[in-house]
Amino acid sequence: MTAGERLVPVGRVGRAHGRDGSFYVDGASHALEVGTRVSVRDLEREVDRRGGTADRPLVHLSGLASRDDAAALRGEPLLVTASEAPLEEGEWLSEDLIGCDVPGIGTVKRVISGPSCDLLEVGPDDALVPFVSDAVKRVDTDARLIVVDLEFLGLGQPDDRQP
Repeated sequence: MTAGERLVPVGRVGRAHGRDGSFYVDGASHALEVGTRVSVRDLEREVDRRGGTADRPLVHLSGLASRDDAAALRGEPLLVTASEAPLEEGEWLSEDLIGCDVPGIGTVKRVISGPSCDLLEVGPDDALVPFVSDAVKRVDTDARLIVVDLEFLGLGQPDDRQP
């Protein structure tokens, strides 16, 4: 990996599979194809075998020799360079949303993964904003701004509401 290049999370080490150091990837957001360079617990590894499904990849990383090796990494984030996992139009990294101003509500404190959509926890009152197009109208991470529909969220002024 190139020094100084931004690392982004693409999943976490899940349950070990078999005896050779293979493991399932939990929360995979990237294909993790053979040859992909991965950083895990400050160690650089390469995906040298890939199986499973798109939703539940099963991978083996170079240097892992046993089930115990994989089990010792369980829960650790798998990181790749941003160029290995480019974002699509309309996608953002959670870490880029944290700290953005949401006019009328506050600042994004964290992003919570929900069962149907992500939620933005916005302070100072810890309001939960569903990260869906009805609620979030514009995201500009360069300007550190997220514009939401306050009326949709039930946070608009009573005078502003249409009968």
